[in-house]
Amino acid sequence: MTRPFIPCLRSAAAALLATLAITAVPAVAADAPPANVAAEAIGAGLVQPGNNADAFRDARRGQDQSITFAAPADRVLIQSEGEAWRQMRNGPITEYGGWALVVVFLGLVVFYAIRGEIKLEDKRTGKLMERFKFIERLAHWSLASTFVILALTGICMLFGKHLLLPLIGHTAFGYLAWAAKNVHNFIGPLFFISVVLMVVLFLRDNVWQAIDALWIRKAGGLLSGEHVPSHRFNFGEKTWFWLGVVFLGLMVGGTGLILDFPLFGQTRQDMQLAHMLHSGGAMLFVALSLAHIYIGTIGMEGALDGMKTGYVDETWAREHHEYWYREARGERIPDNAPRPGHKPSTVH
Repeated sequence: MTRPFIPCLRSAAAALLATLAITAVPAVAADAPPANVAAEAIGAGLVQPGNNADAFRDARRGQDQSITFAAPADRVLIQSEGEAWRQMRNGPITEYGGWALVVVFLGLVVFYAIRGEIKLEDKRTGKLMERFKFIERLAHWSLASTFVILALTGICMLFGKHLLLPLIGHTAFGYLAWAAKNVHNFIGPLFFISVVLMVVLFLRDNVWQAIDALWIRKAGGLLSGEHVPSHRFNFGEKTWFWLGVVFLGLMVGGTGLILDFPLFGQTRQDMQLAHMLHSGGAMLFVALSLAHIYIGTIGMEGALDGMKTGYVDETWAREHHEYWYREARGERIPDNAPRPGHKPSTVH
């Protein structure tokens, strides 16, 4: 019986395809390079399947790319300096800044345990001298209040993930960090204005005077208990003014404005440099402020009265700022102690 034509044709075609496949495989295998040769080529970078190394290399080097955006910084796909900034922020600034706060705080605790509060030797007379005018106290408390807020929110942002996050969890810390960042950004400009006002008001009384050399030689009598005469401000207070308020205050405030208002063509490198100066300077500023706060509160009897009410007792003025006290009373000041620019306050 004759087989159908179509099935026979199908069988013949299948046999032909099988024959061609068997004969073609050896030929293809002969033309293909050995497996070890292909691996060596990939290892040498001669063959890069699915990898555009040249484009990635340019991106890592910060090369400008062709984009449709107008901002110059957007042309950089990968900014390698950002990793260096991150390492600096999470490394030396956080580590050394944290240790600076701890060392200064513990040092003040030890000093207070040994020295205690610096008491007045004589009784208060009840007669008051004007120490600070209203505008001076307003500038001081404006600076102090904004400084404390910025210090707390800044410490929260810098150390929060190490200290607070394990205690309160991600959700609570997320809300806290968000609030700290926004409060920090809005209070910053007020702090800078307060710094400028403080510099303008107190600059003339914080210049070098001959008696400051004696204060340096005797370390202000902090350890010996000896009263070293001074004008309106002693050398310790002048050091805080120039190093803390003027240098660190203006630097931290100025870099804060750069970070707050990135509207004037600042590059990413500019912002990273500003942040490192801002955070590093702020940590030093906070550490120094601990000593200033200590001596102005629990460290010295009567020191806080001047900033609270504007007036101090005559006994306090005579024992801590003898030349300023003499000038206010119209008494003669030694020739080696030049008169300060501040007009003497009246005795009440």
